Amino acid sequence: MGTDLGPAALVAGAVDAVRSGVSVLLVGDESVLRPLVPAGVALPVLHAAETIGMAEAPAVAVRRKPDSSVVRAVEAVAEGRAGSVVSCGNTGAAMAAALFRLGRLEGVERPALTTVAPRADGGQLVLLDLGANADCRPGHLAQFAVMGDVFARVALGLERPRVGLLSNGEEDGKGNELGRAAWPLLAALDLDF
Repeated sequence: MGTDLGPAALVAGAVDAVRSGVSVLLVGDESVLRPLVPAGVALPVLHAAETIGMAEAPAVAVRRKPDSSVVRAVEAVAEGRAGSVVSCGNTGAAMAAALFRLGRLEGVERPALTTVAPRADGGQLVLLDLGANADCRPGHLAQFAVMGDVFARVALGLERPRVGLLSNGEEDGKGNELGRAAWPLLAALDLDF
């Protein structure tokens, strides 16, 4: 419900996914979503009466709007009715809802947004964190490295992914204070760093 283009574009994508064999559960205002689903397409809708806007403070909005589409979507994952959540709305609210409803893995202080991007050599690059954490500590970067390594092993099938720390130089003394402080933590891990 919280996309810039309105729900029509997302419903169209969901319809395409269903037609290609992907199971999809739409979450949002059923009176808005249901008319957008073409006849003959089996696309269930989980009603959620509230929406979290892009300008709302994520944690506050998640607490104040328990019947929002993003909170209900995350609850569907927690209850086993869905396997994942895709949101084009307030990213911070999606992260907050996931933290509040699903929790964190033991040893992970902060979650990280991740993407897989193509590399010039034909390989793939797992990049994290993509902005969910504006103020990280060195330990967070070490945790992100471990999470990225595991993701690349499981999702991409890489046996021993190479892990790097984005900086303005490749020598261990280069970069900003955060990068210099994180460097020895990453170097101490059992990673191809």
